[in-house]
Amino acid sequence: MPNQHNNNPPLAVTGIGAACGAGFGKAALKGALFGSRNLFSYLERPGRQSGASEAPFIGIELPEAPPTILPQRIDRTVGLSGRVAVSVLDEAWHEANLDGIDPKRIGLIVGGAGLNSREQAIAATSYSERPAFIPPRYGHVFLDTDVGAICTSAFPIRGFCRTVGAASASGLVATLQAMQAVRCGQVDVCIALGALQDLSLFDLQSMRAMGAMGSERYSAAPRKASRPMSQDHDGFIYGEACAALVIERLDTKRQHYGILAGGAQSVDGNRGPEPNSEAQQKVAHTALQQAGLQAGDIDYVNGHATGTPLGDKTELETYKELGLNKAWINTTKSILGHGLSSAGAIELAAVFLQMREGQLHPCNNIDPALDPTLKWVGSAPQPHKIQNALKFSFGFGGINTALVLKAPSSEDLA
Repeated sequence: MPNQHNNNPPLAVTGIGAACGAGFGKAALKGALFGSRNLFSYLERPGRQSGASEAPFIGIELPEAPPTILPQRIDRTVGLSGRVAVSVLDEAWHEANLDGIDPKRIGLIVGGAGLNSREQAIAATSYSERPAFIPPRYGHVFLDTDVGAICTSAFPIRGFCRTVGAASASGLVATLQAMQAVRCGQVDVCIALGALQDLSLFDLQSMRAMGAMGSERYSAAPRKASRPMSQDHDGFIYGEACAALVIERLDTKRQHYGILAGGAQSVDGNRGPEPNSEAQQKVAHTALQQAGLQAGDIDYVNGHATGTPLGDKTELETYKELGLNKAWINTTKSILGHGLSSAGAIELAAVFLQMREGQLHPCNNIDPALDPTLKWVGSAPQPHKIQNALKFSFGFGGINTALVLKAPSSEDLA
């Protein structure tokens, strides 16, 4: 049933677009989630190569170039993050059938900051000795607004567009802000886009030095490197991804993926990567209260679950303190890697696909589990019809978010 416990109108997701290491589109994402194909290898894009004496970084890169949607004269001036965003938005736009909506009633929120880091690093090197030849377009390409501008120039979005930076929680924060924009009537439809974080070698090396990114421990076996919630974890493994979700008020005459029943964001006062269980529990309680649910009503949890030792340990504490012991739990980053700015959005798309499929995707590399008393999905898909899901997403800088999702009911759909 739609939420009756507050005055907020129920919101639904009517369109999803996705790109991940398996390719472009929801079909590729679904294949990655429920298939057995390994996507992890060595990062090979220019600007990500380590020194000859160092092991290459492990991760996931898109296996193909983005579909060409922009005019050629524009396409050649757009970086990877922008081109992928347009492709993902195109899929979500057409599934939600937005062509008939007044463009002034459509908004876009792009989750992510510093999205073109790799290409900027390449440009800085290329033009270091000839700065007078820097192309004029770099005067706006370096801005976080560029990805949103590319999208609004390609699609009739004339309500508003803004970018939100919330580190690895950017995708979910964009979703929460899109929900608010629709609820308050600013627009009728708002698209939340978790943009592709195009990391450079400098970014990769600094996060490894920090201890957040996985070490060279699994250099000889890349498929074993991403190990969220395993006793053998030693950091997250990067994975290129992007997702867009179309959010609007629930209309029983329109098909939708599910209901966004409640959500919350808070900060815990930490500048760096240190997680905080108390703050994580706080946003979960707020989201549950908005949804009119108790923790015991949650039958599936999609956690942040990066594979960092302190992050996983703190998140497990959160699960236990909330009383989520009876809910199924899996780790999407064990399959797709960590998309940073896109993580919350691509994992939210994964939740809705699992909801529609009636099964949960596996947890790769979880054995031995950090806490075997919890109800982890194993190494194979688990049949389960999700009714009430809880999604977490956390970011450096003390950012904590939670979102409660409800499956469509017969009363919601025509």
